[in-house]
Amino acid sequence: MTELRQVSLEDKYLLKSDQIFVTGIQALVRLPMMQSDADRRAGLHTAGYVTGYRGSPLGALDQQLALARSQLEACRIKFLPAVNEDLAATAVWGTQQAGWRGDGLYDGVFSMWYAKGPGVDRSGDPLRHGNLAGTSANGGVLILMGDDHVCESSTTAHQSEYSLVNTFIPVLNPAGVQDILDFGLYGWALSRYSGCWIGLKSVHDTVEASASVIASPDRISTSVPHEFVMPEGGVNFRWPDTPQAQEVRLHQFKLPAVSAFVRQNPIDRQVLGDAQGQLGVISTGKSYLDVRRALLELGIDESRAKALGLKLYKVGMPWPLEPEGLRAFARGVRKLVVVEEKRALIEDQVRNILYGVTNPPEVIGKADESGAVLFQVHGRLDAAQIGQAVGERLLEFTGDETLAGALERLRHRADHSALKEAAMRRTPYFCAGCPHNTSTHVPDGSRALAGIGCHYMAQWMDRETATFTQMGGEGASWIGEAPFSATGHVFQNIGDGTYFHSGLLAIRACVGAQVNITYKILYNDAVAMTGGQSVDGPMDVMRISRQVHAEGVSEIAVVTDDPDKYSSDADWAPGVRIYHRDLLARVQRQMREVLGTSVIIYDQTCAAEKRRRRRRGLMETPNERLFINEAVCEGCGDCGVQSNCVALIPVETDLGRKRAIDQSACNLDYSCNKGFCPSFVTVIGGEKKKPAQSAGSLPSQTGGALETVNTGIEKPYSILLTGVGGTGVVTIGAIVGMAAHITRMGCSVLDMAGLAQKGGAVTSHIILTPHPDEITATHIADGGSDLLLGCDVVSAAAQETRVKLSRQTTSIINTHRMMSGEFTHEPDQSFPLEDLVNDIRNAAGELHTVPATEAAKTAFGDTLTANIIMLGYAYQCEALPIPYQAVETAIELNGRDVDTNLAAFRLGRSMAADLATGDGLIGRSTFEPEDSEGRSEAGLLKRRVDLLCESHGSKAAAQLSDWVTMARKKIDPHYHQELIPALIESAFRVLYQKDEYEVARLYSQPKFRESLSEEFEGRFKLRVHLAPPLWSRMDPDSGRPRMRSFGPWVFTAFKVLSALRWIRGKWFDPFRFSPEKELQEQIQSSFERTISRFSEVPVTRDNIDNALRLAKWPMQVRGFGPVRAEAFQRVSGEIERLESAMAIASES
Repeated sequence: MTELRQVSLEDKYLLKSDQIFVTGIQALVRLPMMQSDADRRAGLHTAGYVTGYRGSPLGALDQQLALARSQLEACRIKFLPAVNEDLAATAVWGTQQAGWRGDGLYDGVFSMWYAKGPGVDRSGDPLRHGNLAGTSANGGVLILMGDDHVCESSTTAHQSEYSLVNTFIPVLNPAGVQDILDFGLYGWALSRYSGCWIGLKSVHDTVEASASVIASPDRISTSVPHEFVMPEGGVNFRWPDTPQAQEVRLHQFKLPAVSAFVRQNPIDRQVLGDAQGQLGVISTGKSYLDVRRALLELGIDESRAKALGLKLYKVGMPWPLEPEGLRAFARGVRKLVVVEEKRALIEDQVRNILYGVTNPPEVIGKADESGAVLFQVHGRLDAAQIGQAVGERLLEFTGDETLAGALERLRHRADHSALKEAAMRRTPYFCAGCPHNTSTHVPDGSRALAGIGCHYMAQWMDRETATFTQMGGEGASWIGEAPFSATGHVFQNIGDGTYFHSGLLAIRACVGAQVNITYKILYNDAVAMTGGQSVDGPMDVMRISRQVHAEGVSEIAVVTDDPDKYSSDADWAPGVRIYHRDLLARVQRQMREVLGTSVIIYDQTCAAEKRRRRRRGLMETPNERLFINEAVCEGCGDCGVQSNCVALIPVETDLGRKRAIDQSACNLDYSCNKGFCPSFVTVIGGEKKKPAQSAGSLPSQTGGALETVNTGIEKPYSILLTGVGGTGVVTIGAIVGMAAHITRMGCSVLDMAGLAQKGGAVTSHIILTPHPDEITATHIADGGSDLLLGCDVVSAAAQETRVKLSRQTTSIINTHRMMSGEFTHEPDQSFPLEDLVNDIRNAAGELHTVPATEAAKTAFGDTLTANIIMLGYAYQCEALPIPYQAVETAIELNGRDVDTNLAAFRLGRSMAADLATGDGLIGRSTFEPEDSEGRSEAGLLKRRVDLLCESHGSKAAAQLSDWVTMARKKIDPHYHQELIPALIESAFRVLYQKDEYEVARLYSQPKFRESLSEEFEGRFKLRVHLAPPLWSRMDPDSGRPRMRSFGPWVFTAFKVLSALRWIRGKWFDPFRFSPEKELQEQIQSSFERTISRFSEVPVTRDNIDNALRLAKWPMQVRGFGPVRAEAFQRVSGEIERLESAMAIASES
């Protein structure tokens, strides 16, 4: 085995030589430190300044900069995140003026500005002014433009090169993490020499990739072109200066200086082929990586490229394109293929530069030889598409049979015409306990407008929320729409980060325009969309109230989860009213009647941020948790409707689907308790139960000494990792990447996340090579995956995942049924596990299914180790070609729950080595009948009759038997097998009313305490949430009886009430006149009519489907009190429709 590399997490910033493993974001953090070191070695006493505004793909940059603050400050680098992008650019402009009066503390200040593409757009004014003004001679400016070409985590696809070209800022386009370091240092040198600000394009594929790169400080060495004649006074910042002089200097000297510098220090280079090639390919940045992957798919390496006459030119600076290197590359070439994603920037420059040369090559790119589209402007270019375009033209020139075969195989892999959509998709959703679950609701009859931030996702939920604006424009669109709309009022959601960025101006505009609008300022105490950063300046709820009051808003209300948290002397604006969040609907109804612009400040900390702070000891963890009594739960889903919370999960039982709370995911928001349901119990003082066995003892209990498997590779190996955002999938990619780095392999890890961090699908492309310098791509080509590690079966079966699979792909799939966010409002949502697994099976080769989540829950009491179990399983199956020692070292370096994660990795290995290990952990489903008799129709009837006899007495049990007997007589025996089991379940559902007596009986059974002890340990108290019909008052806001909380004494009352269940329905039954009893009689009467209907209308093959639906209608009537009444009302119309349809089909 290769000697493992000794690695420290501090290497990424402190190691001055050798290989380091970093993400593109971390490379950007290291970059100014390297510049400082280079200046120090050159005898310069410089400082650095980093500022900007976050946004994907640079969303995590400020977080990493903040974490490295001490290292940055040691290098005299100041990091100051800005209020917004254009003010940050203005500050950078100021850094280049430091010292012109002779008062400078340093020889110069090198600056780095960062922004998402739309932030580049809004900053055109300061960027233009700053570039015209120039840089200081020992300073320099790098502009990081974060582009999202395919709108993965944005509101529009964007490409920023043309914004910089419009301001005459040269653009560098790195093609990987190594290029980020190299081009960044090159860019500052170019900026100092030319006086221009320099753009550094940053796309997801480079800045969010991880790689093992060379950290040597002397990789980049530039020299000054002495033959270039500078103007008097040079090209750097000067004062006094005039706009006219700046324009002349820019075009006559600064841009020519750029060209001179690039000629002297070439950044564009030929990387494949020799001088004799017939076909030339030109590409840059991310597209260059796609080209290299395409050539790899065609089997074209350096020697094959020379043999086939193929040349590849890697452009480092796409604008302005350096002409001499291009002309040298194009000499003798018959055809040039320019590969660029999005709008063409290089292609037109190539044509202009080659215009008039002898025997110019034909140039194609966005259009082919006939003018048809070759590389489209929209969307993403992929390696398979590029490979076909290049391969076909190379084949025309050579007729090479080997190439023809590779091209045909590539076409076959790229043909997805037979690939259908997966049976289920995973869409991003609000986190468990997210404040937006409540805050984005609007009252009936109102509608809301969306904006930038997590609340943007309300548009695909049941929130009457549609359309959005750019960041800071929230509400201004209503100024234009309102005069021409019959709608008199709208709500506008705006996050606190957006408000601070620029949103206050839109509120000012609405006040000035006198439109009727209520802003809901969603104050969650964090910039949650990009990772929970703090807002970049002083802001609190009181300050916001004073600011909007000063702008002249009509009314201000504060709605919060904890009204008592504000001090008595809080400095509120005049007239501010404070409400509990339970009164949000009332407050909104009041506000929509207010003329002009009003404001609701919704104050509740981000749920994900709460989790982070509690983990770090910065926020107290409440000593209360909610628990659902499975036996009492009706599975109606009202808890999900009220809370919109994804921590509510399905539990399949013999009596149908119930609900449980995933205690690992729960963020202690308690909104699910707003559901009208007596199954919710508050556990006070208990702790989540830990498994009986310790994490450290698990490996020896689950297989003893494990056999070491073969590892190592001789060619690139591609791993496709899929999972759900927020479950640690990205961590798995980081562990694999670090393990490969420790093993001295080459590795690229590219996380495709976007909005997926909010419960959506996450995919990581991991490419391993025998040596670090062999990494030439970050994306896995279509059909190019060697391993699919599916930590989530839904995302693993997605169409965009399956296009990467082939018969050579080994698939290892976690079979856990994790519902999508839609489950919160679709209580009967099915989970098509078999269909999803079959979709993967049909697209891949060897397939392993692993109950990893269930194993994690059983072994560790928490589901978050499931992905590590999957990693261990993949290793033991010889599908992860990295030594286990390196993986375990990477887990240790990660530093989180090391012992547990090591045990989980070894448990996964054990499960792969011995399938009985997993079976022993999971066991058999608790509700599955043990024998065939129990699974039969007779067994089903017996179980239901026995339960009714125990709960409601022999009379109810006899009624069930009578109904089933009657149905058997009235329905053609040919259809008994389809209809009778459904009728048994429906009849049982009608008769098994969970009234006060039955709820009391279920709480009095030992099973309730047993289920509690399975989840919690320690000393705890219980409170049950009920709405007793004789005690409960109506809630004027919800129109439902108010739920009340009852302490331990209620369990004595339950025992008494359970013992008295024999009085149910008698004249002295205190509940006999309750609305629930009346509803029960209506339901029972309707079902009796349904049974009769089967004698009136014969069941035939033509109407069997409608007959089955009719037989099952009671299964839709679930819940308690008003929830059950609403369900029965909904289904009543459906009963009539089905009866009619059944009769018509029978007559025909």
